[in-house]
Amino acid sequence: METILQSIEDWFREMLVSGIMDYLGNTFDSVNNRVAQISSDVGMSPAGFSPSVFGMIQNLSENVIMPIAGIILTFIACYELIQLVISHNNLANFETWIFFKWIFKTFVAVTVITNTMNITMAVFDVTQHVINSAGGLIGGSTSIDSSTLAGMRGTLEAMDIGPLLSIFLQAFVVQFLIYVLSALIFVIVYARMIEIYLMVSLAPIPFATFGNSQQSHIGQNYLRSLFALGFQGFLIMVCVGIYAVLIQSVAFSSDIIGSLWGVMGYTILLAFTLFKTGAVSKSILHAH
Repeated sequence: METILQSIEDWFREMLVSGIMDYLGNTFDSVNNRVAQISSDVGMSPAGFSPSVFGMIQNLSENVIMPIAGIILTFIACYELIQLVISHNNLANFETWIFFKWIFKTFVAVTVITNTMNITMAVFDVTQHVINSAGGLIGGSTSIDSSTLAGMRGTLEAMDIGPLLSIFLQAFVVQFLIYVLSALIFVIVYARMIEIYLMVSLAPIPFATFGNSQQSHIGQNYLRSLFALGFQGFLIMVCVGIYAVLIQSVAFSSDIIGSLWGVMGYTILLAFTLFKTGAVSKSILHAH
C-alpha cells in the first residue's frame, strides 16, 4: 500500500514539476521574445517598419495635405509681402531691396515644403543612427540558459507536494500576467510608430509656416516633436538595457518563487518606463 501511495506521490510530483517548468519556459521565452522584438522594432526607420503603410502615408501627404499646405504658404507669402511694404513708415521710406528679400524667403519656403518628406526622413535617419549605435553599446541579455533551468528543476524535484502546488499556481498566474504585459509592451512600441506615421502625414502644413517669423514657431515645435519621437527609440533602448541588467541579477535557482515575482516586477517596471519614454523625450526637447 505504501508503495502505491509513494508511486502516486511521485507521479503527482513529476506532473507538478513538469507543469512548473513548462510555465517557466513559456514565461521566460515570452519575455525574451518581446524584449528582442523591441530592440528590432525601434531600430527600424518609418519606411522600413512597414513599407506599405509608409507608401500610403507618403501618398496622402503629397496628394492630399500638400495642396492645403500650398494654400497656407501662399497666404503667408502674401501677408509677408504686405508686412514688408508697409513696415517702412507706410511707404514713406520705400526701398526696393525688400522685394529681393521677399523673393529669397519665398524661394526658401517653397524649397522646404517641396522637400518635406526628405527632411522628415532625414530626422529619423539621424535618430535611427543613434539608436543603432546605442544597440551596439548597450550590453546584456534577458535570456535564461539551459543550465539555469536544469538547476531550477533539481530544486523543484527536492520539494514536497505542498510547496510544489503553491509554485505551480503562482507560476500559472505569473505566466498569464507576463502575457498581458507583453501585449502592453507591444502596444507601446507600435503606438510610437503609428504616432510617427500620423506626424509625417501632416508634415507639409507645419513646414508651410516657416516663411513667417510670427508663425514659424508651429514648424519649430513640429520639428522638435519629430526629434522627440525619434529619440524616444533611444530611451526605449536604454530601458531595455537596464531591464537586461536587472533580470540577470535574479537568483533563479535558489529562490524560485522570488525569481518568478522578481521577473514579474521587473517586467512591470519595463512596461511603465516604456510608457514614460515619450513624455520624457518631449520634455527634454521642449516639444508639446
